[in-house]
Amino acid sequence: MSARIVSAARGWIGTPYRHQASLRGAGCDCLGLVRGVWREVIGPEPETVPAYTRDWSEPQGEEALLAAALRHMARKPLEEEAPGDVLLFRMRDGSVAKHLGLQAGLGAAASFVHAYSGHGVVESRLSRPWRRRLAARFAFPEGAS
Repeated sequence: MSARIVSAARGWIGTPYRHQASLRGAGCDCLGLVRGVWREVIGPEPETVPAYTRDWSEPQGEEALLAAALRHMARKPLEEEAPGDVLLFRMRDGSVAKHLGLQAGLGAAASFVHAYSGHGVVESRLSRPWRRRLAARFAFPEGAS
């Protein structure tokens, strides 16, 4: 299944960044990318995503994205890298985790696909600065089609 996840994620590369959207080729944000890959690989989304602002969860300090990931995916140790893993990042020390990506390459070619404001969906090196921001790693549910 990991190859299907990576292939699906790479199929979104070039999609423009659009806050709260999740439509390949038309627009998505980082959550929309993961939602779209979920629909392509697994099927219907497990829950409806409420409307959210760009600073969602920050004023309250709530780990809303982490909590949602824990409800629907299997958490993994950060060092257990595999293609297709969902990566959750904290963009600043002490802030809530609110950026997502999907691991594509491993080892010296470690990379991830993510929707980044101002860039759209891109594949980036999983460089040391990105690794420092990594808050959690998840696998899509077992038995997904």
